[in-house]
Amino acid sequence: MIQYKQDDAWVTAVPGNWDFNSIAPLTEAMENAAGEHALLVVDVCAVTFADSSFLNLLLRIHNSGTTTLRLAGPLPQLQRVLQLIGADTVLDVRPTLHDATTL
Repeated sequence: MIQYKQDDAWVTAVPGNWDFNSIAPLTEAMENAAGEHALLVVDVCAVTFADSSFLNLLLRIHNSGTTTLRLAGPLPQLQRVLQLIGADTVLDVRPTLHDATTL
């Protein structure tokens, strides 16, 4: 996980696999970022696996109302999972990082 400021957004890049065993540090980082930044962009372009704990974290941050959450560049596999559970109609999913960080 890598975090940085880009334009008006706080970006959290989350490459790799995210499951119940690996989600705790990401949860802490995203909860902290959501409390401090108006726009939180999660760069998911290199997510290779995400279980329900990752999806739950995204939905929880979105529903918290403390930040605007955007996802950037999901691979087709993650995009399909978001569609299957209906999260693509709730979360703001953008095709690129540039699109997600632009107000």
